[in-house]
Amino acid sequence: MPIPPPENLTVATTGASGSLFLKHLLLTVERDDRVRTVNFIASDSALRVMAEELKIEGRSELLRQIIGAPSLKIQQQANADIGANVASGSYPSDAMVVIPCSVGTLARIANGIASHLIERAADVTLKERRPLVLCVRETPLNKVHIRNMSLAADAGATIFPLIPAFYNHPPNLEAMAQEFANRVLGHIGLPQKDAYRWKG
Repeated sequence: MPIPPPENLTVATTGASGSLFLKHLLLTVERDDRVRTVNFIASDSALRVMAEELKIEGRSELLRQIIGAPSLKIQQQANADIGANVASGSYPSDAMVVIPCSVGTLARIANGIASHLIERAADVTLKERRPLVLCVRETPLNKVHIRNMSLAADAGATIFPLIPAFYNHPPNLEAMAQEFANRVLGHIGLPQKDAYRWKG
């Protein structure tokens, strides 16, 4: 029996470059009727990066600033709120994506350090054996980063480096980011109709 696509997602973003990829992932789940609820968490460092890369100003109406319109589906959670719904294994989140995932966040997830909601939600996702995708963004990698990737993978996470594809000849950065979002969502059971398919 096929596994149904995830209806309830947790999406987090941290202080690494690549906010455009987050934007396209949120835009895609916003228009995907299979997804009913998205809990969105942004770290303080992510807010700073988004201000630089997406020209976002402050914390007010953050989702409207990211996706260009209000959302009834995407609910923002405060990273400081360790008692939020996604902090509990009894809350029925089907999968979690951290995009972009800084190596600092990777380190805390890999080593079970959950002092903020993003790391706690990831910890819950792992302990409940639900899909956790970490879109790690850092170059070059040192041995600590590689070791933490291995620890997170051993715990059940998927390490999905923020590396765009070029074989589909994307015409611009927006298309490149959209295709990466398509690939991430396909990995967790939400294949997109406009995703590029290699034909050989």
